[in-house]
Amino acid sequence: MRENVASLLEAVTDALVAVDPGWTALVHGERSLTWQEFDDRAARLAAHLARAGVSAGDRVGIALYNSPEYLETFHAALKLRAVPVNVNYRYREAELEQVLGYAGIVALVADASLSDAVAEVAARLPALRTVVVVGPDAAAAGLVPYEEALASASPMPRQPRSGSDQILLLTGGTTGAPKGVVWDCAGVCGVVSSAFRRAGVPVPGNRAELVAAARDAVRSGTAPVMLPGSPLMHGTGFFMSLGNLLRGGRIVTLPGRTLDPAALWDAVQRHRVEELAIVGDAFAVPLLAELDRAAAEGRPYDLGGLRRVVSSGVRWSVEVKRRLLQAGRMTLQDSIAATEGGPYGISLVGPDPDSVTSRFTLPPNARVLGPDGRDVVPGSGEVGVLACTGPLPLGYLDAPELTAAVFREIDGVRYAVPGDAATVEADGTLTLLGRGAGVINTGGEKVFAEEVEEVLVEHPGVAEAVVVGVPDDRWGSRVTALVVPEAGVELLEQELADHVGRRLAGYKRPRAVFVVRQVERTISGKIDRRRALDCAVELGGPGRPPPAGEPSVR
Repeated sequence: MRENVASLLEAVTDALVAVDPGWTALVHGERSLTWQEFDDRAARLAAHLARAGVSAGDRVGIALYNSPEYLETFHAALKLRAVPVNVNYRYREAELEQVLGYAGIVALVADASLSDAVAEVAARLPALRTVVVVGPDAAAAGLVPYEEALASASPMPRQPRSGSDQILLLTGGTTGAPKGVVWDCAGVCGVVSSAFRRAGVPVPGNRAELVAAARDAVRSGTAPVMLPGSPLMHGTGFFMSLGNLLRGGRIVTLPGRTLDPAALWDAVQRHRVEELAIVGDAFAVPLLAELDRAAAEGRPYDLGGLRRVVSSGVRWSVEVKRRLLQAGRMTLQDSIAATEGGPYGISLVGPDPDSVTSRFTLPPNARVLGPDGRDVVPGSGEVGVLACTGPLPLGYLDAPELTAAVFREIDGVRYAVPGDAATVEADGTLTLLGRGAGVINTGGEKVFAEEVEEVLVEHPGVAEAVVVGVPDDRWGSRVTALVVPEAGVELLEQELADHVGRRLAGYKRPRAVFVVRQVERTISGKIDRRRALDCAVELGGPGRPPPAGEPSVR
């Protein structure tokens, strides 16, 4: 469907209100919103933004935790024909200023916890016309409380829109600086149509078929209930939520700011959640611990409604998957995907615990390409790069050369080739090799090592620093720093971790810091990251705890 997402949501709203005016769209703790309320609140926010000078094509940032307000703001921006932009709510002041300036954001809807940083940054960003703040104590100089913005505006009238209207997804990428991936609504419709395929129902070919499918799902009691445990600012939870809304489904979000396993399982049980998005072992390990605790107390959770758990792009181990399948009859979907497209590889297991494997296979839309541009021969041992076709972004924001390098035409078909290396085994399964030693994937977040290194060497006592990702059973990788002190200076590991934490998002803060005599380099003078990793693993052996607590996963 080459349709506008806001127009589709409006059409679904009208159909469902006609069937059941009280049908719930969004649940957040004890709050719930009907489809009519969801649409009305988004239209009021759109009117407020328009009154503040936001118009078609302008970019609207969303720096919010999982909540109805996140989805309302996304819907409001598209109603206005503006461009919604995800902004990481973990950012500190310098990171916010960089990202808002890079993306050219003219309006921002942010959580109240960011009020001070946003107010400070806004004074240096003349293009930023309005900031709306969600949460208690939202009032701050020049910032508009979210509920006041809605109460002071009448719903914006609906208008014709285009499937070419855009959505900008920011990703940390592999350079440390933010990258904007530009999608149009038509492409996003193609991605979220996977919600129909997961349910085993026909994918609608046009608006009328989509509306009919949503109406039938509500009438038959098959409209899905989905809980994005992973952040809506990331692709997996966001795309799954949007697809389920277009099916006439219900989205359940958790009020907590960090992972609360008891609250999550309680919501799954209470609302009969059918689909759950998580962040690999970072979520699954504590979730399993809560299942074990509840069972030991004689009050096991009822997971009878849970049909599928989905994760993407982060470690999800075989044993953890097997234990999840012992807790309920469900399918576990582990995907290799990126903001640039996907899936590049997929692993589906369940409901039998004995079905679990660590192997990914190529879906029909993906290939592994060798250096000559041909498909890697299975079993050859040749290293290639993952490529996928299907619904793809238009390219990168203001980066035509990078767009041309990543989005290539192969055999007359457009593919996304972001650079993830892999080999293909004789049985057709994939062995993943990653995208480079400079990128650390920790709990689903990408950390560019050089960005953290630059902050470390700004400390007056640090002469050199190297940052690596040490393998971690729960987080995939643990951000670890090796630092060389200035002559005569005694460095405290905790002080250095806190130094980074004051400048960068919490997930970029080293979980372990080790003071060393020197940083090993290659013959060309570059940092030898492989030797640095070996050193970090050796220094962080058994009995040596990291200097800081576990990072937030929300």
